Order: sequence, then structure tokens, then C-alpha cells
Amino acid sequence: MITASKGFRVRRAAAVAVTTGAVLVTGALTAAPAQAVTTPTITAKGGFVMNSANGKTLFTKAADTKRLTASTTKIMTAKVVLSQSNLNLDTKVTIRKEVSDYMVAKGYPSTARLIVGDKVTVRQLLYGMMLPSGCDAAMALADKFGTGSTVKARVQSFIGKMNTTAKNLGMTNTHFDSFDGISNGSNYSTPRDLTKLARSAMKSSTFKTVVKTKAYTAKTITSTGSIRTMATWKNTNAPLIGWNGVLGIKTGSGTEAQYCLVFAATKNGESVMGAVLTAPSEIKRTEDVKKLINYGYAKIS
Repeated sequence: MITASKGFRVRRAAAVAVTTGAVLVTGALTAAPAQAVTTPTITAKGGFVMNSANGKTLFTKAADTKRLTASTTKIMTAKVVLSQSNLNLDTKVTIRKEVSDYMVAKGYPSTARLIVGDKVTVRQLLYGMMLPSGCDAAMALADKFGTGSTVKARVQSFIGKMNTTAKNLGMTNTHFDSFDGISNGSNYSTPRDLTKLARSAMKSSTFKTVVKTKAYTAKTITSTGSIRTMATWKNTNAPLIGWNGVLGIKTGSGTEAQYCLVFAATKNGESVMGAVLTAPSEIKRTEDVKKLINYGYAKIS
């Protein structure tokens, strides 16, 4: 009978241990296959999501189809205002009667409840336009930063600046005919174009501060010189802000446009941005955006 020596048995055991260890280490270094991220289904007729950091497309659904934009148009209004040279946000703007007349003519759309004769700062007008989606605040800004001898001329000049800015940003499927999204027959954009606009606008610290604010109370100077405390302006996007890193940006709605939303979100160093247009309801719009934000984060990681 042949028997192994004690030394041989020790050496053999050590060799087995080393070999087993190598297998364990090799197994630990082998990464598990990544699970595929399921592309979400959204109810909105158009949608788009990008990686904010590098502009890479993460999701598309009819992303280049032209649609009504409703009050998401006001993102461009804010962009044009904030692009003015030597802008002083504390400059006071007197609310003209033409602003009130416009609101009456349009059937009292969303409003910041501005009063004729009040002196309101540019900063306050930005909050009044972007939070409660005040069409009156949007018109006051267009009148202030357009050029011309009449309110009508200045407003048209401002809309011209909006279209020039859109062209410069590469928004090839966009045209504006209003400062607030109440279309006169030719006010449209696409989810991709609006996301391009949002990415540019969010580079402004002022814009970012405004759109992520849930509520804001302004003190204005009345025509008699007294101080008026305005009713608090609440952000129409407030329920989403803060959820999963959401920073804003702007909602929109209308009979034909239905429900729209341009959004930006950042969490754990990952940033996504996008838009949905023509969702069937406010609830469905919110559900769509939540799906797209979660999907965007998953695609980045």
C-alpha cells in the first residue's frame, strides 16, 4: 500500500486552498450582467429627456413634432429678459392700463393679480410670471424690454427677440407669436426644442432660483406711494418641486395644448432635463414626468 507522506499532504492542502482562493477572487471580480432599463410608456403625445451635463438624448417620443406650448412659452420670455445687457433686477416697472385691458380681452387667463399704477421690480415680475404663470407679468416684461413708441410695438419687438433667441439656440422647430403662450395661430415648439431652451435658461442662477421657489410674496409700490403686500404667488409646479431632486421648471395648460411641463432634476450628481407636451390631464402629466425622471436617472447610471 502506498501512503502519502505528512509533508505531501500539507503541500497538497495548501495548493487546494490557493486554487480555491483564486476561484473565489476571480468570481468576485466578475461583474453581474447589467439589467436592461425598461423604456417607459407615457400618455403625453410628445416627450423628451436628456442628460443635462452633456446633452445626450435619453428618451424620445415624437420629440420633434410641433405642438402648442401654452405657458411653457414663458421660459423664453424669462430667457430674453435675463439676457438683456446691464440688467438691473431691481428696476421698477409701472403697470400700464394696457396690461389690464389685455387680461380682459383674453378672458382673464392665469394672473399675478397686478394692479394698474403699481410699481413692480423686474425681479418681482419674473416671480409673478413663472410661479402663478401670470400673463399680466409676462406682458409687463415684454413691454419693458421691447423697443418702440407704443405698447403694441414694444410687445411685437419683444416677441421678435424671442424668435431670434430660439434660432440662436438651434430651436429649429419653434416659433413664438406671443409672450405668454396664448397663441395667435403660430405659437409652437417641440419637446426637444423646449429642453434645449431649458438647458440654456437654467444656466442663469436667477432663473434657477425663481423656478424652484414654491411660494413668493412681493411688496409693491402703489400709485399713491404706499406699500402693497401682494397675495402670495404659489408655484403651479410646487407639488413636483423637491420630489426626486426636481428643480422646476414650468407648467402649461390650455384647451388645445392640454397639459405640458418642462422639467429639470438633479440627484446624487446626476442631472436630467426634459419636456412633455399634450398630456391628457394634470395627473397624467405628473405621472409621465415622474416616469421620465426615474428613467433618465437609470439610463445615466
